[in-house]
Amino acid sequence: MKYAFSFLAVIALILIAWLGSLIPGMQYFFGVAVPYLAVLVFLGGFIYRVVQWAKSPVPFPIQTTCGQGKSLDFITHNKLESPDTSGQVVGRMALEVLLFRSLFRNTKSELYDGPKITYESSKWLWLFALLFHYSFLVVIIRHMRMFLNPVPALIGYLDWADSMFEIGTPAMYMTTAGLLTGVLYLFGRRLFNRHVRYLSLANDYFPLVLIFSIAATGALMRHFLRDGIDIVAIKELAVGLVTFHPTISADIGSIFYIHLFLVCTLLVYFPFSKLMHLGGVFMSPTRNLKNNSRAVRYINPWNPDIKPHSYAAYEDEFREFMVEANIPVEKELEPPPEEAAEAAPEKKEE
Repeated sequence: MKYAFSFLAVIALILIAWLGSLIPGMQYFFGVAVPYLAVLVFLGGFIYRVVQWAKSPVPFPIQTTCGQGKSLDFITHNKLESPDTSGQVVGRMALEVLLFRSLFRNTKSELYDGPKITYESSKWLWLFALLFHYSFLVVIIRHMRMFLNPVPALIGYLDWADSMFEIGTPAMYMTTAGLLTGVLYLFGRRLFNRHVRYLSLANDYFPLVLIFSIAATGALMRHFLRDGIDIVAIKELAVGLVTFHPTISADIGSIFYIHLFLVCTLLVYFPFSKLMHLGGVFMSPTRNLKNNSRAVRYINPWNPDIKPHSYAAYEDEFREFMVEANIPVEKELEPPPEEAAEAAPEKKEE
């Protein structure tokens, strides 16, 4: 049911965009209003999440390390696994962000009869995750040609390199195939691996189904439904959105509105989902801190200003309760005011 819900949700989004684009006048809503709203939610949500993470107190170094920290000179220091300087932290973060270094060293555990547990290398996840993320990045960069006029030469070269094998007409992009392959692997892993399936929730399946649908509708527009697509009108709309002078043509086609609506849904969903690891990886204190607690003393700046509390003051505050609990006190408990007033005349008579 967890993955079935994701399929039903995406199908509902496709039907909304398809039926809505057929209603006269609704093309402006799906082509202009929804993209602007999606970008605002994406930017606002992204900035809000990053600011909230930045405000979280991290007074002590809590970085995750699996190497020798800096110590005596004759002990080899692992600079990437246990960084001691800001430059070493940058190197560690660069390997993590660009090459998924921690995922490369990921292992899987299997329990066999005996009982016997084994730990084995798991490089396929790293490989397909790398394929998925870099394909997605190149696809986003390639799409910038729709919003820029003239198109920068760098994007033109990237577009040529991505379709250099010239498979089919028009040529198939390698990153489109890589994106679809990566999504299928990540979805299949959650579906067929019993350990991962047990931990997976509906919000783990939904973004994968949504991204697959975005890539599939884009491939359909390029390779199979070109007759109903006016690429010039799409270019005018994209440039108009960037320059805040959008123009809508009636010849764009429903498949484009479906594709655009799914992209907008992803933008709105992004800041409130696990996809925010895009920004969270830079804000993670387990990755971006130095392991120099032996050389630098850290004092928690958020500790409250606690005033000294002597034992005499403590006993004055809790003497009554201590006497009731038969706890010895250094000073006897003073009698109530009524008893003190009755005892006063007796002292005078004496």
